[in-house]
Amino acid sequence: MANDMEHDGQRADAAAEAEAKTDARAEDNAEALAGLIAERDELKDRVLRTLAEMENLRRRTEREVADARTYAVTNFARDMLNAADNIRRALESVPAEAASAAEGPFKALIDGIELTERDLAKTLERHGVKLIEPQGQRFDPNRHQAMFEVPNAEVPNGTVVQVMQSGYIIGDRVLRPALVGVAKGGPKAAASPADAA
Repeated sequence: MANDMEHDGQRADAAAEAEAKTDARAEDNAEALAGLIAERDELKDRVLRTLAEMENLRRRTEREVADARTYAVTNFARDMLNAADNIRRALESVPAEAASAAEGPFKALIDGIELTERDLAKTLERHGVKLIEPQGQRFDPNRHQAMFEVPNAEVPNGTVVQVMQSGYIIGDRVLRPALVGVAKGGPKAAASPADAA
């Protein structure tokens, strides 16, 4: 019986020792699991951040490519505006009476210059360059450059009443502002919906 008790004691000690080892392994496994979960979460966070950065880079690149397409001809178009201005000046230098009474080669010359002007305007427009037509509109400092004020009580104050030089836009940017004369002294201009916003 003493032998049985001794044997039971040894079994209890062995069971306690096995239980302690199991607890130690469980703690080690829990720590390892916690470490792996933390590493997984960190890697997941990195992957998500990298994907977000790649998406932002893709969008930015698309925007830059679209801008490059739209605005690639900006410098060339600006230089072509000088030619358009000179063609307009050539047509304006011919008095209206002389132009209407023109015959033969002189008439052909005037028609050729007008055709060239229309063709140049169509070509510029095909490449995204559009004429700003401010006559009668409210003065917009983003698109117009005021050269002088004209006393005129018949139109609202701040209305463009004279265009000295045409302006142009390319895409949604001003290529060259229109040089204008603005009315002064008339009734106050009504606020546009864009100004109210």
